[in-house]
Amino acid sequence: MKIASFNINGIKARFERLSEYLEEAKPDVALLQEIKSNDENFPRESIEELGYNVETHGQKNFNGVAILSKIPLEDVARGLPKGHGDDQARWIEATVVGRTAVRICNLYLPNGNPAPGPKFDYKLEWMEWLKSRAEELIESEQVALMAGDYNVIPCPDDVYEPVDWENDALFLPETKAAWRRIENLGFTDAFRVINNKPLNYTFWDFQRGAWQKNEGLRIDHFLLTPQCADLLKDCQIDRYMRGKPKPSDHVPVWVELDV
Repeated sequence: MKIASFNINGIKARFERLSEYLEEAKPDVALLQEIKSNDENFPRESIEELGYNVETHGQKNFNGVAILSKIPLEDVARGLPKGHGDDQARWIEATVVGRTAVRICNLYLPNGNPAPGPKFDYKLEWMEWLKSRAEELIESEQVALMAGDYNVIPCPDDVYEPVDWENDALFLPETKAAWRRIENLGFTDAFRVINNKPLNYTFWDFQRGAWQKNEGLRIDHFLLTPQCADLLKDCQIDRYMRGKPKPSDHVPVWVELDV
């Protein structure tokens, strides 16, 4: 089973890129972040014509997540259980069943800038809600994963120039500590199991020629429960997507599981 995660930075602006990717890469499941569309305006029928079931948790002009799956989606849930009253569409999860059932959680974690400030406080609070759900997944001993745009730079190898990001919400000590508390519950960073080398990024800013100079960040991640990590076959970054016309500032990341 191939599962891809892609912050598309607007479904309307990037639908052509997404369609190309689905046809070229052929993921069984595609997790989208920052769709910037409410549920009613999401191009459901066009994606269903490509062979995918569609579930969305949308929001007009901002945020929004979606799961596209060639496999039927079961037990769909929207919003983090601990995030009661959160009005931002940043979480959706569902189960897909191959030879094994896999609980797939798709997230778009808050950016948090400027920090310090209310936006950073919200980021850290959201990460605590995420940790609570992560604990439930670990305790359930499910084959499960949490994937998406985490807006977290886990370590210096995940950014082109660490000193330039010391005061950014994506790389502040509080953010990295919150990430570690989640990872240390027993999750595996899928990409780092496969590739522990630096200069592997998933995001390049549209400004200052960042793509051309490879001044990027690795902020899109797959975290796998132990039961899921046991089934990991591969995890790669499809960086070629950043070189296409009118790209997203993120590129897809994918895992292949033996399920």
